[in-house]
Amino acid sequence: MNFDFSDDQKLLKESVRKLLADKCDLGRVRKVLDGDEPFAKDVWDGLVEMGVTGTAIPEEYGGLGLGALELCVVAEELGRSAAPVPFSSSVYLATEALVVAGTEDQKHAWLPKLASGEVIGTFAMAEGFTAASPRTVEAGFKGGKLNGTKVAVPDGDIADFAIVLVNTGGSGDRALSLVIVDLKASGVTIETVKTIDPTRSHANITFKDAPAELMGTEGEGWASTSAVFDSAAILMAFEQIGGAEAAMWMARDYALERYAFGRLIGSYQAIKHKIADMYVKLELARSNCYFGAMMLNDRGAELPEAAAAARISATEAYRYAAQENIQVHGGIGYTWEADTQFYFRRSKLLALALGSALEWKDKLVTRLETRNAA
Repeated sequence: MNFDFSDDQKLLKESVRKLLADKCDLGRVRKVLDGDEPFAKDVWDGLVEMGVTGTAIPEEYGGLGLGALELCVVAEELGRSAAPVPFSSSVYLATEALVVAGTEDQKHAWLPKLASGEVIGTFAMAEGFTAASPRTVEAGFKGGKLNGTKVAVPDGDIADFAIVLVNTGGSGDRALSLVIVDLKASGVTIETVKTIDPTRSHANITFKDAPAELMGTEGEGWASTSAVFDSAAILMAFEQIGGAEAAMWMARDYALERYAFGRLIGSYQAIKHKIADMYVKLELARSNCYFGAMMLNDRGAELPEAAAAARISATEAYRYAAQENIQVHGGIGYTWEADTQFYFRRSKLLALALGSALEWKDKLVTRLETRNAA
């Protein structure tokens, strides 16, 4: 199968790349890393003005009404620039959750605000170091009040609202539901937490009788979360291959200008092999991402398996490229002044953003076994 993006989708890709080149070079990323601000608001405002925050939101809810493929090309460019903006939490997660599980009233209330950039959303799921599951979620919702603590919530300290996975007292998968909570409301305590990548903010959020609203139907939270995470895994995989490719070209460019022992280091076989291996892993991940994009766009039957494969291969491609980029730069690559750290930090953060690669490998095996047994 010969899959490629359309001319219009490529034009969108180039437009986003130009915007990010103008507003979000690595010097801009460094300002956020140094703690001057929680995220690059001017970059975010530029993306909002371009309309990409509403890319996949239907027109009836104030979006552009495009689709998953357009969102994939945007994600790749955000990864290429290591953009310090809350795009994944607000668009891949909060927006998708509302589209998947929100009622009509909730969609009309929140999606236009997300599309216009009036609000930033996030998704709160984890409560500890173990993966969230119907057995481990303790945050509760009863009588319109939310109680519990969610940890490492992406962009939790800058978001305006959160979609929270809670226990509503059923059994098994039906024990979990989703609720929407205003993070500026009473009963919400937010504590910023440090991560390996300070350019993407995170927070622990405690709810104590915080007013919240059930999203969609009670007992469908786990099924909705799984669907949202499959979609987000593909979009984040595109972000990862964008970052992996940028790290690869950074290593290549340095190898073509750095001399050692009177020769360009790019002429040494060991360096050539490092960069060649980056390319092989990147192209393997890209093929999985493209298949994932097709399944996401068509909501194909193989979407769950495609999401897991894209997530696993893109995580490995980014990890390897970011790590070997530092190695190619040698001693200078380990210094604070070197820009290699931006991709290394982001690769580590994204590797755990939706659950570890090991969790996704387990999902892939389970899904394949289930499909083969059917």
